[in-house]
Amino acid sequence: MMKKLKLHPCGNFKERYEDELHVFSTDFGKLSSMIGLLLLFSLVPYVGGSYVLYILNMMGIAAIAAVGLNLLVGYTGQISLGHGAFLGVGAYAAAVFATRFSAPFWMAVPAAGLITAFVGLIFGLPSLRLKGLYLTISTLAGQFIIEYLLVHWENVTGGTMGITLPAASIFGIDLAEDRSFFFVIYMSLAGLVWVAVNLTRTKYGRAFVAIRDNDRAAEGMGIPIFRYKLLSFAISSCYAGLAGGLWAYYMVSITSEPFNLLLSVEYIAMIIIGGLGSIAGSIYGAVFITLLNEGLRWGTDFLMNTSLFPEIGLTIAPIREFVFGLAIVLFILFEPKGLAEVWRIIRSSFKLWPFSY
Repeated sequence: MMKKLKLHPCGNFKERYEDELHVFSTDFGKLSSMIGLLLLFSLVPYVGGSYVLYILNMMGIAAIAAVGLNLLVGYTGQISLGHGAFLGVGAYAAAVFATRFSAPFWMAVPAAGLITAFVGLIFGLPSLRLKGLYLTISTLAGQFIIEYLLVHWENVTGGTMGITLPAASIFGIDLAEDRSFFFVIYMSLAGLVWVAVNLTRTKYGRAFVAIRDNDRAAEGMGIPIFRYKLLSFAISSCYAGLAGGLWAYYMVSITSEPFNLLLSVEYIAMIIIGGLGSIAGSIYGAVFITLLNEGLRWGTDFLMNTSLFPEIGLTIAPIREFVFGLAIVLFILFEPKGLAEVWRIIRSSFKLWPFSY
């Protein structure tokens, strides 16, 4: 008699709807993430010096804000050119809570996120009637309005003098050093990424994607699109506010100068280069743009300080905007899905090697 063969499925198949809600689809993914977090907190802070830690900390803060912007643009399809201003709202809110109300660090930063979420709700109101280019212009107007208030509302923001914050500490632990702040930033990033990944798997995340793909069809299916658009603006602004609060405490002294339109363009570049609609892509884009900024700064300083080409150094000093625009155009032309797609292709190549399919 012939024996009946038992067939085993090859691949990662989902048999229930609940399987789609899991953050990790395989045990290997869960294990590799745990190992990555362990190496991040136990090895990375002790490898480099203060400059390397400074760059890593700036990457982490930028990644938090980029994740929030990607939830708005990549998942909900609402383009915003005011994200840099929302970062400034969070920074100044944390500074005001710390200096005027003597709020501790662990209270001032979340409060800054909530204040910025409320501001984001206000500037998200035009999404009821506007979309596409018109919504982009309205968020650009919000960027200029917030910039104006940060400079001229001197009773609160200190005007051009800015605000100097007290040293950050958590339950008596001093956070004045780069290494101690590294743990705070990346623990915050890990928690906020976990929240964002889970959010995209809930009914809210699915509603965001439905609005992005076709808002009229989403409304026809019973999704209250205006409510979800406002929620997306609030969540995105909250992430920006939390990043701004961390940035303010890390830099100790803040002014309105960094929170300009160029910063908003940088964050747009982060999510486009990293990958729209990808949480991991937001982190890749933040790393790429931060390293690009540092590379341009090093190159400009080298050419301006060298005795061979001093005129060239002065000429390329304002070239950063051109490089950002060129990077965005090149990624849109050759890899529209960004670095997240590049990493997916590389990972698939290792899984399928030596076969090409």
